[in-house]
Formats: sequence, C-alpha cells, structure tokens
Amino acid sequence: MRLVILFSASLCSVSPLAGGDPDWKREADATWQARDSQAEYVFKDGLWVMGGWFQSFEAPPRDVWSSPDGVLWSQVTATAPWIHSDLPMNVTFGGRMWMMGGWYNGRLPGHSASNEVWSSQDGAAWEQVTAAAAWTPRLAGVAVAFEEKIWILGGTENYYFGDAASLKNDVWSSEDGETWKSETESAAWSPRAYHQAVVLNERIYLLGGGNYVPDYHAKNDVWSSADGINWTCETESAPWAPRLWFSAAVYRGRLWVLGGWSKEHENFADVWSSADGKTWEKLETKTIWKARHEHSVFVFQDKLWIAGGHAKPLSNEVWSLGLPVDWTPTPSAR
Repeated sequence: MRLVILFSASLCSVSPLAGGDPDWKREADATWQARDSQAEYVFKDGLWVMGGWFQSFEAPPRDVWSSPDGVLWSQVTATAPWIHSDLPMNVTFGGRMWMMGGWYNGRLPGHSASNEVWSSQDGAAWEQVTAAAAWTPRLAGVAVAFEEKIWILGGTENYYFGDAASLKNDVWSSEDGETWKSETESAAWSPRAYHQAVVLNERIYLLGGGNYVPDYHAKNDVWSSADGINWTCETESAPWAPRLWFSAAVYRGRLWVLGGWSKEHENFADVWSSADGKTWEKLETKTIWKARHEHSVFVFQDKLWIAGGHAKPLSNEVWSLGLPVDWTPTPSAR
C-alpha cells in the first residue's frame, strides 16, 4: 500500500477526489493484433494506432489502424513504407501524422535505429520527408508540437545493444520535419530514453524515463521549459515510482501519468495527475485496467483512453475514463 504524503518542491500529496466517482470502462478488444510500443495519434476525429512490437526476434509490424469511436477499428494499410516502427517518435502537426526514428528488427541481425522522418494526411499514403534528419538515429525519444514546430527530446541510439553513451539529452526543433535546428546538445535533464513529454500552459514538460539495458535506471523527475532550451526541475522525485515505458497526456488542464514499468516493480496500473508538475494526486477508481507498459494513451471526446501495451501478455484492449464536468482533485488536509 502506498503511503499518503504531503509534497513541497520534491514531495507530493496524494488526495481524495471530488465531483463524482470516475471509473474506467473497457470499451473493446480491438481487431488489431495485440502489441506494445506502437505509435498513436488523435487525428481527423478518430484514434490511430500503427506499428509497434510483437516480440524481440521479429521485424516490427507496419500496419495502420483507425477508429472513429475506439470500438470499431479499420485497417488503413497492412504495409506502410516505414520499417522502424518499434518505439518511434510520433506527433500530429500541421494537419499530418508524423512518424520519426524508431527501431527495426529487434535482436535480429540487421537491427538498426533510424533518423528518417515520415508524414501522412490519411495513414495510407506516406511521404518520406527526409531519409536522414540532423539528429542521430534513435528510438524511444519523445516528440511534441510546440510553438508551431516539431520538437524531438532525447532517446537512445541503440536499444538492446547500447550503453550509457547511447543515451541522449539533446533537443531539436523543425518547422517542416526536413530541416532541423539543434536547440541544445545537452539539456539540464540527464540523458535518457523511455520517458514522456507533453505541452501544458505554453511549457514543455518532460517526465521520468531512464535506461533499460545494459545499465538499467529509472527516474521520476519532472522538468519544464518555455523555450526547449532552458529547463526548470519541478521535482526531483514525484510520488509515482520511477519508471520506463509509461504513457503521459494532458487532459482537463492537467498532466497525467499512466502505467509503465520498472525493474523493481515490473508493470504499473496507476494513474496520477498534476496541474504544475510539482504537486501530484493519485486517481483511485473502482475499476482499472491490468498493469501494463508501452500502451497508447489518447485524449478524445473529453475522455482519457488507453489501448494495447504489454500486460503479460500483450494486449489489444481499449479503455476509457471520463471525468465529471466539475471534477477537481481535493487537496489533502495539512
């Protein structure tokens, strides 16, 4: 059982919720094959899932699926032209879906990371915007749309076979996905992969992550920036346990952290939110999805959604959570 603690600067408060009893609803078992590490988008009034990971001794899938409601899914294409679809960096920007970087071929011979950039207006026809972006080939970084640019933050240049030197803490931006500017070669946050980043109140927030192999470490720090160059540590230790392979979103004006994995705990099935990256509240619900990592998260139709992920075994479940209109976390009594 997690202890309830109060937070200031590097501690956080866990508090009860007001405004009703939100709960998770299992919407569907999708028709796409169970997977994790896929790209995901909310685009053209629908949900999209593509690529991902089935196992370490198999090339990653190249299929694209869309849904108008999270329940009914249609295959848009079985074989997209990109191949590095395991842990890519993905974002919607400029009326297009973007697929960048990623890993190919698992632990098999011929494995590689990518710095290719692809975009599509419909999920079926893909344009290779550049075969070699200015940032080094990598996977498991994060991409956000911010200040009318695409931003790439960190990642690792090698998945199963790298070392500490493979990890990056650089920041890049682009107005068109083809020409990239190095905003900083070494951000204030430590080199990492398997982290998350989101945009809230005109700031980029970077959360957690670390490294998987050979030198595992996981973090639960939170950083923010108004320009992608100068970073402020909002907390060195959030109340959610250090983790890799989690999901994050912005919903109802708050940061959300969902699930993930650590070597000490393995899979998580927890949900946390924060208005500022400093003070966090855990959302307790009657129903929750099975603990998992590398699942997709969406904000769609004023709900939080998750799909897929590795839940021992891989999953193709789709879940949603809607908050009451007047929902707010209730601060803990001091």
